[in-house]
Amino acid sequence: MSWTVEPAAETAADTVAIGVFEGAETPPGAPTQVGELLASGEARRSFKALALAHADGKRWLVVGLGERADFTPERARVAAATVRERARELSTKVLCWQTPNGDGEVAAALVQGTMLADYSFLSHKSGASDAATDADASMGTGDPESASTPDGEGKTKHLQGLILRGDGDLTALVGEAQIVSEAVNEARDLQNRPANDLTPTALAQHAQALGEQIEHLSVEVEGHEGLVARSMGAFAAVAQGSEQEPALIVLRYEPPGANGPLLGFVGKAVTFDSGGISLKPGAKMAEMKFDMSGGAAVISAIAAIARIGLPVRIVAVVGATENLPSGRSVKPGDIVVAANGKTIEVNNTDAEGRLVLADCLCHAISLGAERIVDLATLTGAVIVALGSTYAGLLANDEEWAARVDEAGKRTGEIVWRLPLHEEYDELIKGKYADLDNAPEGRKAGTIVGAAFLANFVGDTPWAHLDIAGSAWELGRAYVGKGASGYGVRLLVELARSYCA
Repeated sequence: MSWTVEPAAETAADTVAIGVFEGAETPPGAPTQVGELLASGEARRSFKALALAHADGKRWLVVGLGERADFTPERARVAAATVRERARELSTKVLCWQTPNGDGEVAAALVQGTMLADYSFLSHKSGASDAATDADASMGTGDPESASTPDGEGKTKHLQGLILRGDGDLTALVGEAQIVSEAVNEARDLQNRPANDLTPTALAQHAQALGEQIEHLSVEVEGHEGLVARSMGAFAAVAQGSEQEPALIVLRYEPPGANGPLLGFVGKAVTFDSGGISLKPGAKMAEMKFDMSGGAAVISAIAAIARIGLPVRIVAVVGATENLPSGRSVKPGDIVVAANGKTIEVNNTDAEGRLVLADCLCHAISLGAERIVDLATLTGAVIVALGSTYAGLLANDEEWAARVDEAGKRTGEIVWRLPLHEEYDELIKGKYADLDNAPEGRKAGTIVGAAFLANFVGDTPWAHLDIAGSAWELGRAYVGKGASGYGVRLLVELARSYCA
């Protein structure tokens, strides 16, 4: 990855992407062939339209950007993904984007759109060569001699380098965009790994490795005995049905000179959710390996924040476990006690995420978190309500909710706020205990899940993001199928909002 002010024609790229706005002149630095394509109508300025020219020993991909007034960083990400797909078909090794204006956010978005679209998960493909890893690692060198990964038709599968060309110096900004994009793809790797590979212990080991690599990032892990010692009866109840050891993962980032409140990131990481005794239907149960997506986002986001070196303080708590049926499993009707002393009727063992989060939220507060956001694939109801476009946002504090919402808008990981109201509290009252984890009435499922969690944060400003519709199969041009890494960019931007 590199930033340059030299003409695109003089870079090491074999393909140059050049964007054109409606009603605008041919961009400066474009060869005459690009102008001829535009004049003939073969190249169009409508959003995502593509045309190809050859000049100066390079391919020139002309991409329509639509109206300048409508061009946003999110549109830049989509345009970059569109170019990346065409570049793959052309066996591009090194791509140069001639940035359409001096907007740093747009430049960063072009990096993100390209790198996220360039992602693939090949770890368990028997035909995948070691070159796949080499090609991914070489992104950013701009070296056309780096390793490449051809597909079955001999096309280069991954870029070896990405160059951004523009005026001024945006080196630091595009470098940060690269770090964040790598973190998103790292989260996607975690999500895509099968549950027999990514166990709670394996997720904890991944976090511990980050703590050893990254300055000012420390990691602590506790197993079942630690949960019992901390009176985390809700979390422990979910974990007791599996032979796999649960993991309470705590990551701390406290660099010298950090300012602002201690932020708390909390992630649900159920590495496989069968539903427990309340077994899920078999159809698409394989997708329940994605039930750890909130934890993956939290771990990858705090790693990116630490790598960038943002002057903020963060404590992250990730609850990792499997939820499986066995002779030891928690049963419908059982009553468990959370870390704050609240008793809970477990009337549906498939409503396990809120049990894990309940204790993790309590733990974040006990560690001093002053603002908390949790990410969880919590309810199918949020998919019914919002599809995959928005994640659901519920919060107990207006300023904190607005800050989370704004971070979502700035990153394209948009959220839609749903209400919390005291009447919902009536729905989660238990018959034999303080709370019911799964009320019988199928009302306001996403809101009821958040109303349950609100019992474990007290007066601490808290926001809950239900990402069940956004964590995989998002369908956007730059993430498409499989894991999306949703939430990493939002969390990094949320932390950055305290750096002004």
